[in-house]
Amino acid sequence: MTSTVVVGAGIIGVAIAYELQRRGRVVTLLDRNAPGTGASFGNMASIAVTEFMPASRPGIWAQMPKWMLDPEGPVRIRPSYMPRLMPWFVRFLAASRPSKLRALEAAGAALCRRVHEDLDALLAETALRHMLSKEGCLSLYTDDAEFRADREHIEILDRFGFRYEVIGANAIRDLEPALTTKIGKAVLFPDNRSIADPHKLVVAIADKFQALGGSVDQGEAVGFEHGESDISAVVLRDGRKIVADEVVLAAGAFTGRLSRAVGEPIPLETERGYHTQITEPGIAMRHSVIWPARAFMVTPTAGGIRVGGTVEMAGLDAPPDYRRAKVLVKRAREALPELQAHRASEWMGHRPALPDTVPMIGPSSRRKNLWYATGHGHLGLTYAATTGRLMADLVTGVQPPVDMKPYRVDRF
Repeated sequence: MTSTVVVGAGIIGVAIAYELQRRGRVVTLLDRNAPGTGASFGNMASIAVTEFMPASRPGIWAQMPKWMLDPEGPVRIRPSYMPRLMPWFVRFLAASRPSKLRALEAAGAALCRRVHEDLDALLAETALRHMLSKEGCLSLYTDDAEFRADREHIEILDRFGFRYEVIGANAIRDLEPALTTKIGKAVLFPDNRSIADPHKLVVAIADKFQALGGSVDQGEAVGFEHGESDISAVVLRDGRKIVADEVVLAAGAFTGRLSRAVGEPIPLETERGYHTQITEPGIAMRHSVIWPARAFMVTPTAGGIRVGGTVEMAGLDAPPDYRRAKVLVKRAREALPELQAHRASEWMGHRPALPDTVPMIGPSSRRKNLWYATGHGHLGLTYAATTGRLMADLVTGVQPPVDMKPYRVDRF
């Protein structure tokens, strides 16, 4: 039987491993830590099917100089890291051409259209449907000026046929009484659901994977044994080697280091994200909420309320700057005046970011038995079930239900 090693036990890697094991592969899921303890531990628990717009669009990068000068701005680049970031940033700007943006929007929309079909199937097979909320997400605006500033988002959703509903102040308070009366308008995205606990979801799928006969191995992949055209084993830091007929790299922001080990560098960066998990918030919420003008999100998840958002570019090794998390809580209190944060924990994690905001899902251009699934950015949880389905199709030789060219590894 064919042996497959999936490197990375976050939600993407676990979804791929489960689907490949279900289809008859003998799969080893490898990570230096336990499943779900990386970026998947601290994501915003959101199935955000409306949030596929490229980050490189002009409306974003035109504001970046102002944001970078603001220590509390939604994007922060540590000055010492800027020289290393420049090659990535040049590609980011190149992705902002109008013709390129339309293609990137279409690539994101094609994945998002599949999300609920694939997620429903995964949750049904694993008896985990109860972990998906029935409520959507509210995007908040103080007034018409803020709403108009976000019109590009709404226009893109209209173009691709995604559902939303514009609601006024009274309807907003009916849905979420804890919101401030300063919010004059909102957009309800009914299909943007949330997960009851994203870490527990990863662990539960990993358990189902093991029940099918899959194995989980804890160790850090640092390289490969390989010939001219294929990989024969994954090499671990402790000296062990895991022999494999196939390898899937789904190690999130750390995938770039492994790609360089096979001579296939990819322009992968880390968008460092912060959250504060509040265990006794003093308020109740049904919907997740996002306030675009303040660049934060609040989600009821993991037994409390989670506040997150913003982007920090500082690489994989710099220590966290938890002032970012504190700024987010301060902003969340603008929307939720009664929010209490006395009992809370702070977290930082690494989102894998490609310059064009479109993930890599496909075969290596250098090794015939190597595949990549990385670069999902802030949509890792959203895209997970779909990526698992598509990657399993590619690895097992089944024709995927979408055109995979936009997600190819060698597109840069």
